Amino acid sequence: MDDTSVKSRNTILAVDDSIPMQTLIKQLLEKHYQLILVNNTIEALIVLHEEAIDLMLLDVSLPGMDGLELCRILRGIPSFSQLPIIMLTARDQIQDQVTGRLSGATEYITKPFCGEQLIAIIEQIFKGRLVQSKV
Repeated sequence: MDDTSVKSRNTILAVDDSIPMQTLIKQLLEKHYQLILVNNTIEALIVLHEEAIDLMLLDVSLPGMDGLELCRILRGIPSFSQLPIIMLTARDQIQDQVTGRLSGATEYITKPFCGEQLIAIIEQIFKGRLVQSKV
């Protein structure tokens, strides 16, 4: 694979401290997208400043700063305010989903999730059919 084909693929940053979840995300997405996997929000911030990221998958429950706080921080930084962020989390209560949206999540998907659903949402975002809502 030459450099041009790699650069033409969208880059997704997945932030999850679960190795089984990272493996699942990798199996689902690595054929279609450039994928960067990290374990925590500090690593995610480093990658965001070093790489051109097109979309982020973000777990809520993470060591140290959680995904909700990272999402709120990113929404306050102009260069990341429109970054599509999909929360992938086991927190499935209505108040969790509302909190996720209020934190700035583009989408909120609960675990376990359907791989086809995740891929469809990512494709909708990349085709411009699903945009960041202003809260």
